[in-house]
This record gives sequence, C-alpha cells and structure tokens, in this order.
Amino acid sequence: MKTRKLAFLALLSAAALIIFTAEAQLPPVVPVPGIKLGLSNIIILTALYLYGPWEAAAVMFIKILLGSAFSQTPSAIIYSAAGGALSLAVMTPLSRILKENQLWGLSAFGAMAHNIGQLAAAIAVLGSPGLLWYLPVLLLSGTVTGAFTGLCAAPVVPRLRKMIDNGKK
Repeated sequence: MKTRKLAFLALLSAAALIIFTAEAQLPPVVPVPGIKLGLSNIIILTALYLYGPWEAAAVMFIKILLGSAFSQTPSAIIYSAAGGALSLAVMTPLSRILKENQLWGLSAFGAMAHNIGQLAAAIAVLGSPGLLWYLPVLLLSGTVTGAFTGLCAAPVVPRLRKMIDNGKK
C-alpha cells in the first residue's frame, strides 16, 4: 500500500472516529432506542467509493474498535461489527451498480442492512427472538437516516476524489 493511500485512510479513520464520538455526545434525534443518524458512515461511504470495500471495511472496523473503547461499551463491538459487516456486504455489490449521485439509495440499503445485522446479533446474544417485533421500526428509521447520510456524503466523495487526484500529480 502506498504511503499516501495509507495516510489518507488513516485520516478517514480519524474523521470517522471523531464524528462517531461527537454524535454519541448529542441527544437522540428521536426518543427511540437504537436510532441515530450514523453520520460517521459518511466517511465509510466515501472510503467505499474512493478506494473499495476492503479499505472501507478497514476504516469501519477501526472506527468500531476505537469508538467502543472510547465509549467504554465493549459489548457494542458485537452489535456494531455485525451491523457493519452486513452493511458492507450489501453496499459493496450495489456500489458497482449505483453511481455517486445515487449515494442516498446505497446508504439507505446499507443502513437497513446494518439494522438487520445489529438485530440479528442482539437476538443471538440475548437469545430472544421476540426482538423481531422491532424490525419494522428499525427498517423505517434506517431508510430515512441512511438516505440522509448518503445525501451528506454525495458532495464529499467527488471533492475528495479531486483532492486525491491532484495529489498524484
């Protein structure tokens, strides 16, 4: 891996962690457990479109590990990793079909997959399939928050791509 690419991925990881930590300090957007904007996913989407799925996964897992360490909730690693892995598994093939101007749709699908992954992990850990009643609420919120996150990422990706391309010259 080139030094410039490694440094830029480190910057993306730091940005994702900062946004994740800052968002954790904000009051909930809606008073429903488990629903948040997920603004740090702007950076994950950016890494996916600029570099690819492996690099996006690296940025995501660094954010998850360090974010969980800073928030002092180690159990969150299980839920975040399950949600993040399923989200990337869904977004990776879709990113080959959907263009940058359709990031809102890609992000909405990714957010819904993230919620499904987290719910599956919670059911596995807690042994409570009754949690499935919460799935419609999570899918609806994931669609809305994911689309918003994708709309926020849409202007970021081309600007950073231009910056990266200018640095290669």
